[in-house]
Amino acid sequence: MGAIITLGILGILLLYLGLYKAKNALLPVTVVGLLVALGFLVLQWDLDAKPLYHGMVLFDRYAIAFSALCILVTVLILLLSKEYFRSISEHVAEYYCLLVLSLMGALLVTAYHNFAMLFVGIEIMSVALYILVGIRKNDAASNEAALKYFLMGAFSTGFLLFGITLMYGAAGTFDLSGLRDYVLATDQVSPLFYGGILLMLCGLCFKIGAAPFHFWTPDVYDGAPILITAFMSTVVKVAAFVGFFRLFGTVLVPLNDFWTPVLLTITIITLFLGNITALVQTSFKRMMAYSSISHAGYMLFAIVSIGAASASSILMYASAYCLASVIAFATLIVVKRRTGSDQFESFNGLAKQEPLLAIILTIAMLSLAGIPLTAGFIGKFMMFNNVMGSYNVMLLVIAAINAAVAVYYYLHVVINMYFKDSSTANQQGLQLAGTYKVVLGIAVLLTLAFGIYPDFIIGLL
Repeated sequence: MGAIITLGILGILLLYLGLYKAKNALLPVTVVGLLVALGFLVLQWDLDAKPLYHGMVLFDRYAIAFSALCILVTVLILLLSKEYFRSISEHVAEYYCLLVLSLMGALLVTAYHNFAMLFVGIEIMSVALYILVGIRKNDAASNEAALKYFLMGAFSTGFLLFGITLMYGAAGTFDLSGLRDYVLATDQVSPLFYGGILLMLCGLCFKIGAAPFHFWTPDVYDGAPILITAFMSTVVKVAAFVGFFRLFGTVLVPLNDFWTPVLLTITIITLFLGNITALVQTSFKRMMAYSSISHAGYMLFAIVSIGAASASSILMYASAYCLASVIAFATLIVVKRRTGSDQFESFNGLAKQEPLLAIILTIAMLSLAGIPLTAGFIGKFMMFNNVMGSYNVMLLVIAAINAAVAVYYYLHVVINMYFKDSSTANQQGLQLAGTYKVVLGIAVLLTLAFGIYPDFIIGLL
């Protein structure tokens, strides 16, 4: 719980720093605060996990591992923020504060042990993002994205609350242990409970951007500032997925005959819709948005074929996806600063102007495509292995077809970088800030390290 309290205090402190015009202190203080929160999590690793505050939260190893991942990814994103936020707004303290508060909500979602805390965590995480998405007040696309995100978020909250209400009506408790006891002890589960499962499924699919509840994703990703998009596509998606898995993996496993066919259908639609739509995009940012939908489909494998290795699979896949996404969005910021566009053509000739940056982005694209020796390959392999273990051959074939489609659009970027000439007059190398070099270096090294030696992550859970 020390991590949650630290983030809450840090958010208030950042507002005061903004009030007293201490802009230069914002980034160092934020990073130090996040590392302190990470330290609290690490200290809890070997302690016996018990529900705290009348069963509201449970910081077991599962919650600690994903919380640590969310904090580390946020640190990487914030290191990219120094020049970026200054270029789009004078009031940068609000960005740091809202990101930290959204991260606090994400940690609550990963550690919830009671539906009340799940709701509180999702709302803290989402409300901060509604503001961040629309923080460029004079940008029509940003305003449209914020409105769309808010309306879709309100719908998903409605589904979630109605589902919680029905499950409470059947079981008489919000507590996950109590709900599990109800499922195990009851001979005939109430129809209310089944209705609650379906509504919870809809609400959580909104949050992870799974089809057919994905409509907000492309426009919101496209309209938001790039770093906010990076935060949404990594930290927020991971936290929502962990919340999804905690409910279905802890409470609803005995009822999997009921919800697995529904989730299997959603997974197949998500894979095809995400990959085929990403295939026809001309904008790199929108391609990343649609590919994030397809990655949600792959991550659903761990829940559809729920088993002992599911938690490790999600951690591996989420780590690989977050690292590659951070590299992709960081490179997009640099390229867009030069060309003013986020179309694929903006990457033309990047290999000649900045060969090292082109190599790093290539590794990220290969990781997202699931090519061997990258973390993305291990993540996909573990997800496919889950499906093979449950003998779901049809889903495995569908996943293989979609993985082949994904290779095409990820390599599209690589082809533009290496085999097409830039149309811009400026052929000089791009000027990368020191923090960009640090972030890209860390992300690419971890992507390769996890791809060559994945046991470090797999053995954590």
